[in-house]
Amino acid sequence: MPADITRRTAMITATAAVPLGAVALAGSAAQAQTTTQETTDMPPAIPPYRRLTIGAFTVTPLLAGTRSMENPHGTFGTNASKEEFDEISAENFIPSDASLNGFTPVLVETGTETILFDTGLTADGMTAALHAAGKSAQDITHVVITHMHGDHIGGVMTDGTPTFPNAEYLTGQVEFDHWSQSGNEMFEANIRPLADQFTFLNGGDNLRPGITAIEAFGHTPGMLAFLIESDGARLMLTADTVNHYVWSLQKPEWTVRFDMDSDAAAATRKALLGRIAEEKLPFIGYHMPFPGVGFLEPKGDGFRFIPMSYQFNL
Repeated sequence: MPADITRRTAMITATAAVPLGAVALAGSAAQAQTTTQETTDMPPAIPPYRRLTIGAFTVTPLLAGTRSMENPHGTFGTNASKEEFDEISAENFIPSDASLNGFTPVLVETGTETILFDTGLTADGMTAALHAAGKSAQDITHVVITHMHGDHIGGVMTDGTPTFPNAEYLTGQVEFDHWSQSGNEMFEANIRPLADQFTFLNGGDNLRPGITAIEAFGHTPGMLAFLIESDGARLMLTADTVNHYVWSLQKPEWTVRFDMDSDAAAATRKALLGRIAEEKLPFIGYHMPFPGVGFLEPKGDGFRFIPMSYQFNL
């Protein structure tokens, strides 16, 4: 054993090496009898919420689910060579043959309203994340849909009933008009029944004082990003402008399979991400590594993601 390993560290290491069953047997019979599922459940590998303060607003990214992906090059950088894809992956210490995708709706509390931006892939995932953050579906006053892909509208309904019974609904006019004519199954099941309850937004519209819609077209025909401003503090919600913190940020010209208009999506990435970098804005990306909050600095023709640390706790 190296000399710099303390006795306490050695004890922790030894405990970690003991099989789980052996640790359980070490407890008293009384402890074993009173153990419940609640106390034996492992904590989540990734905590499902992170609360931030932006001026007078409370902003809470919520992890509504994750999904592993094989062959990410089939999705990201489809116009790049395998050698290019492998090289940039290795430079950033991530594998090129697998990735982990997260879904991160965002809760914004203004003091009078509790606004949820996007709803995850399923209602169960969405409500579980809300519960972890001390909120319920009944608390939501407004649901904002940045765009109509399934991993953003999947939680709107629970078994055919609105998940958020007290909410008003908002989305982009261009986005809604496109999907209302598409015949998309999830749109018809989750959005069409609520169509009369939607308020429609265009770029530049104020959703509420301090929350402004920004056109981010390309990933879908009418996707909106949102600028949050309060007491001089600002934060950008970029939705799916960028879908991976390396492959889409460092190479914004790389094609993403889910972008419905790849040229427009690349142009949006360069423009919106360029603004974030130039103005040193914090941003939340729906598919960035949770909690999805960070900053950007220019790197070549793209950008480098700098995750948040303690800035929002000061």
